[in-house]
Amino acid sequence: MSLELPDLPFGKDALEPHMSANTLDFHHGKHHNAYVVKGNELLEDAGLKADSLEDLVIEAKKAGGPLFNNVGQHYNHSFFWNCLSPNGGGAPSGDIAAKIDEAFGSYDDFKKEFVAAGVGQFGSGWVWLAAEGGKLKIVKTANADTPLTDGMTPILVADVWEHAYYLDFQNRRPDFLSCFLDNLVNWDFANENLAKA
Repeated sequence: MSLELPDLPFGKDALEPHMSANTLDFHHGKHHNAYVVKGNELLEDAGLKADSLEDLVIEAKKAGGPLFNNVGQHYNHSFFWNCLSPNGGGAPSGDIAAKIDEAFGSYDDFKKEFVAAGVGQFGSGWVWLAAEGGKLKIVKTANADTPLTDGMTPILVADVWEHAYYLDFQNRRPDFLSCFLDNLVNWDFANENLAKA
């Protein structure tokens, strides 16, 4: 199985002014593409068998090292692009809204916890909304790690590597995360993932 850089599910300027085309040029076109290129080089000799990208991530995690770093980052980024929408943001609707209320008390409480978790992720990484045992939880992961390898179902993710926000927000990670939830988050994608959990 080889990795392939996915097309963005929106135009490069479709998320402006919240996420610039310049950020997406670097983040998707350079950072994500580099993981695809290096990941494919490492996969050539790895001998891993997988029927899906999710299975490949789990197998690569067992191998560890640079192979997992690149395969995991490819999966995380591919997932992240689908968590963004030009028509996104604001409070959720559908089943995800009820599950968020059940797990966190309210959307406002979820938002506070999600932003705090993302800000509290030291260094590079991700802040996820994941499902485990029918319940939602907020999970922080470092570097290429993902809740997928811990048996959870990823529902939603925000990238808190600096390349995800620095050109638009500089060092203001809390503002980026609030903007992600207020203006960009794709709750339709979250509902699709919840239905599979």
